[in-house]
Amino acid sequence: MSLTNDIKYKFANLNVLEKIIVANLAVYILALLLNLNWFELPSDLGNFILKPWALITYAFVHYDFLHILFNMLWLYVIGRMFLNLFSAKMALNIYFLGAMSGGLLFMLCYTLFPSVFGANSNLVGASAAVRALLIFLCAYMPNQEVRFFMFNLKLWYIGLAIIILDVLGVFTGIRNPEVGNAGGNLAHLGGALLGYFYAKQLLKGDDIGKGFEHLVDLVVSLFKPSKKGPLKTVHKNKSKVGGYTKSDFNEFNNQKKIDVILDKISKSGYDSLTVEEKEFLFRAGK
Repeated sequence: MSLTNDIKYKFANLNVLEKIIVANLAVYILALLLNLNWFELPSDLGNFILKPWALITYAFVHYDFLHILFNMLWLYVIGRMFLNLFSAKMALNIYFLGAMSGGLLFMLCYTLFPSVFGANSNLVGASAAVRALLIFLCAYMPNQEVRFFMFNLKLWYIGLAIIILDVLGVFTGIRNPEVGNAGGNLAHLGGALLGYFYAKQLLKGDDIGKGFEHLVDLVVSLFKPSKKGPLKTVHKNKSKVGGYTKSDFNEFNNQKKIDVILDKISKSGYDSLTVEEKEFLFRAGK
């Protein structure tokens, strides 16, 4: 019993993207024992209608060890950088919307151009979702430098290189399906497009993931038990000003300060921050 509690405690203390890594690993182990065809995303729209959930579940299915290894390593590294700057809910928005965008582009291309891409193909893997997070960071703060072996590279260099490799991967897969993976690279590009568009809109002050976030909250609320207690006398909170408490104002001010710091990073890079700004951003990320 203590082992179970210890596992639950450790899982509860993981960040949201680390929990997704655990979920992917669990499904990978399950895939070694069971046929998960009903979780794979088909290229045929007729088959997709029979299992619409596959637009999300395919991103948790891996059959090849190296496939899941590299996807989860990327997700872990990107996740640590992302969650130090942005909220867990935004990470989930981009992850799942990236998976969905990748899946939709995959189905669209196979449906519109069957003579080019072929037919009856299935898509699996978290690559599109991971691409979305990576390209989001590359587009949101393109001049931020990261250490790559002995060199410092700007994020937009990395993003551009990955997009070029994915485009080449599509053409390689079309010419030689036995060697390349056109469908997988299409999904990568779909996730990348979502990440890029999300970042550019956020820089304009528009979080395009809010609608998806509200939808998820609504679905989750349907499965939560109703907590109806006895009627209580409501006392007016005299500490509120204009309907807001002091903590509400503090939260608002902190968010504005975070926005200013993130804007500074996107324009001048992380190294342009003062020690106080870095410490504040670190505390906020916690």
